[in-house]
Amino acid sequence: MEIDDVNTITVLGAGSMGHGIAEVAALAGFEVRLRDIEAEFVQNGYDQIEWSLGKLVEQGQIERSDADATLDRISTHVDLAEAAADADVVVEAVPEKMAIKRDVYEDLEAAAPDRTIFATNTSSLSITALADVTERPEQFCGMHFFNPPVRMELVEVISGAETAEETLDLISDLAVEMGKTPVRVRKDSPGFIVNRVLVPLMNEAAWIVESGDATIEEVDSTTKYGLGLPMGSFELSDQVGVDVGYHVLEYLHEQLGDAYHPCPMLESKVDTGDLGKKTGAGFYDYEDGAGAQVPSDQIRDDVADRLLAMIANEVAALVADDVADPEAIDTAVKLGGRWSDGPAKMVDEAGLDELLATLDDLHEETGEERYEAEPYLRELAESGEGFHEAAGGGKAEPDDEDGGYDYEDITVEIDDRVGHVMLDRPHRMNTVTDDLLVELRDAIDRFEEDDDVRAVLLTGTGDRAFSAGADIQAMAGGVGDVNRVAELSRHGQETAGRLESCELPVVAGIDGHCLGGGMELAMGADLRIASERSEFGQPEHDLGILPGWGGTVRLPRIVGMGRAKEIIFTADRYDAETMADYGFVNEVTPNDEFDERAFELAKRLARGPPIAQRYTKRAMHRGWDDVDAGLDVEAQSFGLVFDTEDMMTGMAAFMSDEEPEFEGK
Repeated sequence: MEIDDVNTITVLGAGSMGHGIAEVAALAGFEVRLRDIEAEFVQNGYDQIEWSLGKLVEQGQIERSDADATLDRISTHVDLAEAAADADVVVEAVPEKMAIKRDVYEDLEAAAPDRTIFATNTSSLSITALADVTERPEQFCGMHFFNPPVRMELVEVISGAETAEETLDLISDLAVEMGKTPVRVRKDSPGFIVNRVLVPLMNEAAWIVESGDATIEEVDSTTKYGLGLPMGSFELSDQVGVDVGYHVLEYLHEQLGDAYHPCPMLESKVDTGDLGKKTGAGFYDYEDGAGAQVPSDQIRDDVADRLLAMIANEVAALVADDVADPEAIDTAVKLGGRWSDGPAKMVDEAGLDELLATLDDLHEETGEERYEAEPYLRELAESGEGFHEAAGGGKAEPDDEDGGYDYEDITVEIDDRVGHVMLDRPHRMNTVTDDLLVELRDAIDRFEEDDDVRAVLLTGTGDRAFSAGADIQAMAGGVGDVNRVAELSRHGQETAGRLESCELPVVAGIDGHCLGGGMELAMGADLRIASERSEFGQPEHDLGILPGWGGTVRLPRIVGMGRAKEIIFTADRYDAETMADYGFVNEVTPNDEFDERAFELAKRLARGPPIAQRYTKRAMHRGWDDVDAGLDVEAQSFGLVFDTEDMMTGMAAFMSDEEPEFEGK
């Protein structure tokens, strides 16, 4: 079966994951049959889909007609045979209990056509064990969505022992059709990729506190602000549910041994019913509405080393067991865990030899099996290589020999003399890191030297965000260090300034959120075009800080002092039409026309006279600070361009009523 043959998808289970998967499938244009064991359950799932689609309409992500059409593609069922009849693919999302899932597949095997592909949304259970219940193990695989499916981009596509390659290809293609990023898990290993990294990390955090080596506050401060992860370890446990992580650990312990023995602290929380946010209390108290208050000033290097060492060991186990390569591991955890950097990259940068020494010291001191270093980790540490280097990867560098542009956090394309830079961190809403700033400046430098580039278009990947600002978690290591924070500010200022000083015309194409540092980058562009659904703002004052990448200087120049103070001091959000009225946005375009119109604007500038454009920018920017100096630059430039071939080309084209073809000479 090919992806074009898939028309009908049955989703078993209408709970939070099931109705989310059904919504994603229906949004992608498939006919969806949503089934649960009671009419009340399936109706509640349908109602949740209707509510979610309404929110997408409110947020401008889809039109009302699209929401209505999506709902029309979903039917609700209680009878399994009715739901599975003629289904091309069945995605099972029933409770995460092996016995329950096996019972479902015994009934499904009899109800579904022989051609039907079965995909389980299990987060950790054995694909092979579930497939054994059926008569079609080659047509059975894992399709693990992340919660909430409508928002989370990752889908782990997991092979069972007998899964056919054609099945994995089909489910991967199906995930792409649903707007997701599939990551192949090559081997049926407990926890797959994301949970295999995250859950032992949460367990180790608990063991650190259980042993009295650190407090919850110190561990979470280190995790969130030292390592730069999205949440503290205990904060994350409360968010997903202490019981959820605990049950995954139980399964890992059962399958992989004592290295995954759940910490008694976790078991105690489960026994008392303090499961986190959903019960009002866990490691933090949520009854008073305050939630997790993670301090930023209790970072401990020894805790960071210990947690990173555990991450390194898990990555080594996954690679050595051929579950996934380092690149797939990094992609999966960045998308599924919303990490700023992948775990393999993080431990490579920390130094595998030092992390191995940490494990060896802990193992010698405690004798605990979880600190026993994986042989592959020891092999790499002794060789001096990192995970990515050993796999033939590592951080991409520009290839000067063939003129290619190869980066990690941005994507570059050159088309019709437009150098198109895409901020490429959709898992973090294209938030900006130090590395991205370096790459962006490098790309601009190289565009100026590239004869094939006459204009620059800067956009974000996806339709959720141009850029939601600086990646606070990735830059969290500077908290409390005044000099380090000031350096981060200057780094961002330099990059926005590099866009501004670029000799080529620069267009910022804004689709989705354009906030904080992202908006400050857009200020460095010459023109800004935005989709109707775009949202702007400088939220820094709500965080107790101020714009640090040039916003206090550039924004007043663009919209005037009064409007700039309004935007910064209120920290409000503004729609695209309002920002056009304020003079920040040059053009607002319908959502479905944005990509084409943004490129067309950049292409129009690329057809302009390069020399005149360059001198025009210089004169305008010089005149910002000193009118007389700007006029002087203008006069000198006016004389210079009159001695160019471009001037003659332009005059000749004007006289003959033709389009000029400027050569920049």
